[in-house]
Amino acid sequence: MEYTSGAASWQKALRRAVAALLPRRTRPRSSGWSIGVPLIAAAAGLLFTTTATTAGGTALREDRRPQLTQLIEDRREQVAASEAKAARLRGEVEDQTAALAGADGPIKTERDRAAGSRLAAGFTALTGNGVTVELNDADRRPDQPLPKGASNDDLVVHQSDVQAVVNALWAGGAEAMSIMNVRVLSTSAVRCVGNTLLLHGRVYSPPFKIVAIGDPAELQRALAASNGVREFKEVADHYQLGYSERVSTVTVPAFEDSTALQSATVPR
Repeated sequence: MEYTSGAASWQKALRRAVAALLPRRTRPRSSGWSIGVPLIAAAAGLLFTTTATTAGGTALREDRRPQLTQLIEDRREQVAASEAKAARLRGEVEDQTAALAGADGPIKTERDRAAGSRLAAGFTALTGNGVTVELNDADRRPDQPLPKGASNDDLVVHQSDVQAVVNALWAGGAEAMSIMNVRVLSTSAVRCVGNTLLLHGRVYSPPFKIVAIGDPAELQRALAASNGVREFKEVADHYQLGYSERVSTVTVPAFEDSTALQSATVPR
């Protein structure tokens, strides 16, 4: 038999008496809400958690342009640091080579031949007569309406326009060439991103200046004979883009980027 204290017994008896006096309909009954409310709250929490995970902790419609701008700026800094390191290492190699070579003997002959190869390969700055070509976007205010029948693409310099000038100058016998004061070789690739130029990992804005050393008369004849250059001149006249040629004594800097090939294919 179970024994309880007097106070506990009176409390139990009082609760039983009150329950007996209450009508059945006033007694607490379970309701569907007691189960539904926790389920709804759990589903809402799961939805919020899934949304936060999908967004990666950011707004789903967040503008990523600032991140892209920062990425480009970081890449520019990396390229500049790599160029400075490469220039320093080249200087050290040249100093040590000169110290070991001496003034006479077979090593001097090989050094002279290497210097001639560097000149032909573009690793030496050159100065001589040549032609400078400049291409520029149309001079237009942001609030100025577009010319009739024109789109925004018609008013900017494209990759094909720059390539047409470069190819024409090579065809005209250019001995050396630079774009935006950067030496270009046969392996150099010219790319456009929007209305900017991407060359050797660096971004340039118009006007785009192309300098070539060679016979000025031959270079200008090659430009006049190029279909791509001729088409750009026609568009430039119609939409007020910039195109100019001038003959003068010009300087083309030495090539300072990596010469390693990123990919190659075997000719068939």
